Amino acid sequence: MAGLIPNDFIDTLLDRTDIIEVIGHRIDLKRKGKDHWACCPFHHENSPSFSVNASKQFYYCFGCGASGTAVKFLQEYDNLSFVEAIEELARSAGIEVPREEISEKSKQRQQQRRTLYDLMGSCADYYAHQLYQHPNATDVQQYVLDRGLSPEIVQTYQIGFAPQGWDNLIQHFRSEPTNRALLKTGMLTQNEQGRVYDRFRHRLMFPIRDIKGRVIAFGGRVMTPDEKPKYLNSPETPIFHKGHELYGLYEARKALKDFDNIIIVEGYMDVVALAQHGVKNAVATLGTATSETHVQRLFKLSSEIVFCFDGDNAGRRAAVRALSNTLSELKDGLQARFLFLPEGEDPDSLVRKEGFNGFMQRVKKAQSLPDFLFQHLQTQADVSRLDGKAKLASIAQGWIDKVPEGFIKQLLYSQLSSLVGLSVEQIQSNYTPAQPMIEAPEPPPQADYWMPDPIDTYSNDDHYPQRPRTNHHDISGKKLNVRIGFVHRALAWLIRFPMLAEQVNLSTIRKLPAQDDHLLLAKVIELLQNAPKKDVYFAFDYLCQHGLRETLAPIAASDYLWLEAANEDHQDEKEFARRELEKIITALTHRAPDDEYESLKKRLNERDPSLTDTDKQRYRELLKQRKQ
Repeated sequence: MAGLIPNDFIDTLLDRTDIIEVIGHRIDLKRKGKDHWACCPFHHENSPSFSVNASKQFYYCFGCGASGTAVKFLQEYDNLSFVEAIEELARSAGIEVPREEISEKSKQRQQQRRTLYDLMGSCADYYAHQLYQHPNATDVQQYVLDRGLSPEIVQTYQIGFAPQGWDNLIQHFRSEPTNRALLKTGMLTQNEQGRVYDRFRHRLMFPIRDIKGRVIAFGGRVMTPDEKPKYLNSPETPIFHKGHELYGLYEARKALKDFDNIIIVEGYMDVVALAQHGVKNAVATLGTATSETHVQRLFKLSSEIVFCFDGDNAGRRAAVRALSNTLSELKDGLQARFLFLPEGEDPDSLVRKEGFNGFMQRVKKAQSLPDFLFQHLQTQADVSRLDGKAKLASIAQGWIDKVPEGFIKQLLYSQLSSLVGLSVEQIQSNYTPAQPMIEAPEPPPQADYWMPDPIDTYSNDDHYPQRPRTNHHDISGKKLNVRIGFVHRALAWLIRFPMLAEQVNLSTIRKLPAQDDHLLLAKVIELLQNAPKKDVYFAFDYLCQHGLRETLAPIAASDYLWLEAANEDHQDEKEFARRELEKIITALTHRAPDDEYESLKKRLNERDPSLTDTDKQRYRELLKQRKQ
């Protein structure tokens, strides 16, 4: 068939190909340590020097220097052309090789992708230069020093600095065609009036690379607490799909020869801080839950994945979702484990305290997937009672049946059989598998917390109560100064009781001033109102799937709302939450004109380029109302 084989198809095919299987069908491989060995098929030898590495999907002969991927091996061993080798791999995978004509449009599309990759690389170079050369980079330089990052690690991950200002990239490139390309990559954004300006401003910049090392996106961290959001990622673009990518994967892949696993953590700084202390096999998701796609990609590189989460309720819920998305990929020979960190610690802080050896010792002792699975299942059924064993037999099947056929699945059923006292055949024939569910966390213990009343006054800058309360304590006795805004409280109640979103008039929320917190509240309510019932029950996880993890995690993890309701004499905690939410929305509505005025005034003073003529007209109307 005439036409080119698309590059994307070749990349996907190689991702799906197991080089051990390809070569093992043709020569006798023996596993020794992390690699497979054989006598080289390309030169005569008496002892094995031909090595095949599963994590790198690469072969190398220490005798003659032969090396390459599965495609190269088929070309050399089976004497095939490149196209024939691709067709042979596709046949083995049971897929058809697509073709595309060499049209002018195709050439332009390929050239455009190459241009976007090159442009993103240039942006990374620009930000890296600004980190040390920009006159206003002192605070970000100090931040990097305070986090203990060496120049070598900064250079390895190409960490940079986006200066304050609306048009730094525009002024740097000074090209209209480049501006159009920057819009496609999400590095520039455009307002309703057509004005173009930088997306990233005054942020520590983390380039996100694909598996080939090309910069495809950025994550930016704020430098001051009052800037929001804390982390900002590039949007979806022709070269970036965040649900498929992992931060640090390119760097981790190069280090896998020295490690037996890949560690999944939750943040950019966790990856970088671990690498600073020698733990160079860590990656992070990009503000989303660990997906099946992530797991598939990582198992292509390593036979073992270690999920690293906080030890609190939120961390365990995230772990259960990762567990659910890993089971379907858990083929024989693959392992997944779960590492839960001590309270108040994250990978960054822990590796600083314990160093490389201490942290890796924790990784080595991480809980196995089967142990974590049955630990989770036994929180849903009391196996000390007969009816509890019957319930466990049903709910466990829904999880175990996700595992591909093989020894792992058989062993999981054997473990379930031991727990419930029935044979595997009895379980499978007499119990209908229940749909796997991710349990919500238990409410925290009671304590004495202060909460602001809905009638508290708010400052126009930060939307927090002006009268803080002190000398209140958590369960550890530590003093607290709890300051919570209306929107913050409303979101916390909605996460705790997500079904309350059905009772909120979304149009009322949308009429509030177009501030970040109001837009966030409207987005959360809309998502919960439209979510399937099974997802609403696990509201936080569902919202995280829509890119809200960084914003909502501190709210979801906070205890005070639950404690406030528990400390009152309520028969129905949900009804109490409904009344509180109603009060909050009423208060937001009443103060909306003042908030809108102050917000527009601030944007005018700052000459915000996203301000429209409609915004300016609205400001004049509000100003007139205030003078009456």
